[in-house]
Amino acid sequence: MTSNLPRLLLCGILAGTTALAGCALIRKDSAQHQSIQPDQIKLADDIHLASQGWPQAQWWRQFNDPQLDKLIQRTLSGSHTLAEAKLREEQAQSQADLLEAGSRLQIAALGMVNRQRVSANGFLSPYAMDAPKLGMDGPYYTEATVGLFAGLDLDLWGVHRSAVAAAIGAQNAALAETAAVELSLSAGVAQLYYSMQASYQMLDLLQQTRDVIDFAVKAHQSKVAHGLEAKVPYHGAKAQMLAVDKQIAAVKGQIKETRESLRALIGASDFPDIKPIALPQIQTGLPATLSYELLARRPDLQAMRWYVQASLSQVDAARALFYPSFDIKAFFGLDAIHLDQLFKSTSKQINFIPGLRLPLFDGGRLNANLQHTRAASNMMIERYNQQVLDAVRDVAINGTRLQTLNEERGMQLDRVEAMRYTQAAAEAAFQRGLGSRLQATEARLPVLAEEISLLILDTQRVIQNIQLMKSLGGGYQAPAVTKE
Repeated sequence: MTSNLPRLLLCGILAGTTALAGCALIRKDSAQHQSIQPDQIKLADDIHLASQGWPQAQWWRQFNDPQLDKLIQRTLSGSHTLAEAKLREEQAQSQADLLEAGSRLQIAALGMVNRQRVSANGFLSPYAMDAPKLGMDGPYYTEATVGLFAGLDLDLWGVHRSAVAAAIGAQNAALAETAAVELSLSAGVAQLYYSMQASYQMLDLLQQTRDVIDFAVKAHQSKVAHGLEAKVPYHGAKAQMLAVDKQIAAVKGQIKETRESLRALIGASDFPDIKPIALPQIQTGLPATLSYELLARRPDLQAMRWYVQASLSQVDAARALFYPSFDIKAFFGLDAIHLDQLFKSTSKQINFIPGLRLPLFDGGRLNANLQHTRAASNMMIERYNQQVLDAVRDVAINGTRLQTLNEERGMQLDRVEAMRYTQAAAEAAFQRGLGSRLQATEARLPVLAEEISLLILDTQRVIQNIQLMKSLGGGYQAPAVTKE
């Protein structure tokens, strides 16, 4: 032991010197960019709606629509897009497991048989002779080796730990991205579904409009036939009916397009029949405050946050590469150049190989790698910052649009009531013999036109309400970290 002390001391001094030299290799490292803080997340004071809290986990159930519930449930269980997102989850998890396993003790069984001919003109030329008394029966030998090989990287500076942390960050980001896909799919299904319901109602109103105009066409046609009226009113009513027929054809085509869009989104070849129902009442408003809750409830922001964390771990790994790396390799087994001697105690072989590696001259490769990794991390931080601002913008715009639509709907209801009063007056005049049946019937047209405008507003309100819930993250809440 005493004789080995100077050698161990020399190794210690060498390790310390190389460690200091390793620190000096870092010539340049940019500063980390700052991410947006939660207290910077807020809406303008003039953007407000009745506070209804955050959407629930299954936010679409507030509409109390069994058809919609079944469609979304079927989408979340059969969508190919969602299946792909879940496969990305599995891929990210396997990558994290792979890196984590690689940083642990590695043990492998080794077995090898090597039939070789020794050269008479090489370093082992004596073994090319046939001299049994000397233990040589060349030139052919059959060398066999069996045993266990083990290796362990001590990872003193955290190269592997940082790589594992980055992989875990990417795995958590994949989980959040799956939630974002689920939210996008459910919101898309709900919007298409209520667009189809609105088209059914629009078709009904247009058909009522056509019935009124058809009555007018026949009335004008009768008057023309009896010489009581010129043809101009008849042709005008005919043109109106053709215009309505055109709208009806367009709405029917829109229903077919919406149905096929829903079919593709659901990911199914067959499509259930959708029965017409009334559009739901809208109640959702903006939460009292956004703050950090928006970051925790938006799956896309959570995914970006985890990508930022992963990028910072990658920077740590790039910095750790400048420092010395230590590993230990060992072999225990049997080795012999004669098969009949392989399992004798004299054939035992033991190797214990501590290793030290320090890059001294790499042509700037490590510094370039660090700068590249740092730049990529800062880019990810800036992307995250912009996505936070975009998320606040989405909430603000969708909230403002819904607020505006609510105000417009109140005014449109007054217009509908005013037109209905005019229609009622025309109907009363007809009942008293003060007006014609044609006038009373045509008085229905302005009411139908205003009801169509009201339906358009109601449709926009439903779609905008769904979009607002999506911008608030749906019912998503950031889960706990999958791994520490």
